Amino acid sequence: MGLLTEGSPLSWEKTKELAEHVREHGITQFINLYHRLKDRQGDVLKWGDEVEYIIVKFNDEKRTAKVSLRGKDLLHILNEREAANPENVKALWRPEYGAYMIEGTPGKPYGGLISHFNIVEANMKFRREEVEQLLQPDEVIMSLTSFPRLGCKDFTYPPTEPNPLSGASHSLFIPDEVIFPGHPRFKNLTRNIRCRRGEKVAINLPVFKDKNTPSPYIEDLKALGDTGESQGAAKTDHVYMDAMAFGMGCCCLQLTFQACNIKEARILYDQLTPLCPILLALTAASPVHRGMLTDVDCRWTVISGSVDCRTREERGLDPLCNNKFVIPKSRYDSIDSYLSEQGEPYNDVPLIYDPAIYQRLKSAGIDHLLAQHVAHLFIRDTVSLFSEKVDQDDTVDSDHFENIQSTNWQTMRFKPPPPNSKIGWRVEFRPCEVQLTDFENAAIVCFVVLLTRVILSYQLNFIIPISKVDENMSKAQKNNALHKELFHFRKDITTQDTPPQPRAQCQSAQCGANCAPVYTAMSIDQIVNGKKGEFPGLIPLIENYLSSMDVDADTHCTIQQYLKLIQRRASGELLTTAAWIRKFVTTHPDYKHDSVVSDSINYDLLKTAVDIQKGKIRCSELLGQSNISKTQESIPSAMKKIYPCV
Repeated sequence: MGLLTEGSPLSWEKTKELAEHVREHGITQFINLYHRLKDRQGDVLKWGDEVEYIIVKFNDEKRTAKVSLRGKDLLHILNEREAANPENVKALWRPEYGAYMIEGTPGKPYGGLISHFNIVEANMKFRREEVEQLLQPDEVIMSLTSFPRLGCKDFTYPPTEPNPLSGASHSLFIPDEVIFPGHPRFKNLTRNIRCRRGEKVAINLPVFKDKNTPSPYIEDLKALGDTGESQGAAKTDHVYMDAMAFGMGCCCLQLTFQACNIKEARILYDQLTPLCPILLALTAASPVHRGMLTDVDCRWTVISGSVDCRTREERGLDPLCNNKFVIPKSRYDSIDSYLSEQGEPYNDVPLIYDPAIYQRLKSAGIDHLLAQHVAHLFIRDTVSLFSEKVDQDDTVDSDHFENIQSTNWQTMRFKPPPPNSKIGWRVEFRPCEVQLTDFENAAIVCFVVLLTRVILSYQLNFIIPISKVDENMSKAQKNNALHKELFHFRKDITTQDTPPQPRAQCQSAQCGANCAPVYTAMSIDQIVNGKKGEFPGLIPLIENYLSSMDVDADTHCTIQQYLKLIQRRASGELLTTAAWIRKFVTTHPDYKHDSVVSDSINYDLLKTAVDIQKGKIRCSELLGQSNISKTQESIPSAMKKIYPCV
């Protein structure tokens, strides 16, 4: 969720007054940090995952499943364990936006050995089991992207009621009790985003039109206490949502990599960017929102809209008067520019950035690409500020920089080293939806990490125009996009050639003597598994890389199981989580073909999902026939002897 500062949160009025103060000092802090650390070299590969979980409470007698608002209680116990033995805990636990959510990471980052891939799943299992020991008999911890009936009547335990006329969100559907109460940042963000925007956030997802779905589909929101604002924002034939919780209350799977230096971090940032929509579609897991089947498979539009603090002027609905810029995207969206020299010619979308901040960064000796990237992030205001953190020492602190950096929630994040830390330059990969089982989540994690090794080892080039990445992000969220959509992808990934600088503005991003496009349209099956005679495929590239490595038998078996899952998902042999959920709902005996996911359907869906994640049901259409890895809690002792420092 980003920077968690302790202290007293400021109102939006006071935060707004200090917006320029935060920007000015945040830039100073970045300049100081950059010059102190830009020449840092030799950091080894370290990486880790973040898995977000939902706590669900079942009532078997009434056949209901609700979110359990006990995240704070569980975190108190888990964090006490960390405080008592910080060097030896196997998992770290942090709060998330929802009072029903927690986030788990490995206790220490993984390293550069292939054997580290074999301990990821074991650690994920440990995390789940550690929380399960603290749960009540009718509670379960689930790695579920979106709770299907979030925002429906009586969806929480203990029971809560929304108050659309007061509180942080003014939501018709989400009570403020749903927001994590253990840190003031979360309610403060909710309130300040709404106040800055000048109205509630408005999220509209196309409803899935079944044979009995009302047409047009229009909700009467007055009965819920709407004064007219929501009815005016809700679109016909769409599922309407009006609160930050609908997006930030979703769960995801994220990865962070440490690079050996700033140059490598910038290369990874750029090369992974075109893979973001591919992995979003591949991990699609959230077709149900506010108790309705929608015509999308992913959370991205929901979460983007849930924190969209742009004013009407910034959204281009009113002429600019009180604001500086018309901003095309929410602060939660796909990235807008590449950072490496190799990527620069493909920055074909005009980048909105603060020219004064850009010039200040350039004058401080920061190159054009990084200067415009930071100046772009800093067109945003701070939306959460604490009184104790207003005045800082810019030579040692970086909280004002991180305040803006950490609330630009984009598909990729370029992360400078923290002050006075052993941590190096990092890149965060953020698009993936969380999967039901530890096996699936470990497979996705290991697949992406192996891709980073292949990219750097073979010096591959996946870069396509930013405009085409944006188009791919739009496609990736659609119903069954994995199999229905074609995605722009680079044809020749082995060449480092880029179009000459003047051609950066060409809509087709053409290069070479005959101006042939560097990208083509491919299915995800072709991107992942290859297209004979035209494209090698990501999995074959990984397998070729692994063939040159010294891999122990157990790790080899585990990785092969992971790659097989990815291959079969991409080919359509296995369902995505979203497709499995959609099929479960539409074939449920209680389903009335009206797009409604009732309490009873939700109960059966989540009960079945729990049995799948526990291994009680072997769901072959989701996981295949063989999905048993040889994961273990530590790397082989022989490897430790050979590589004692890793």
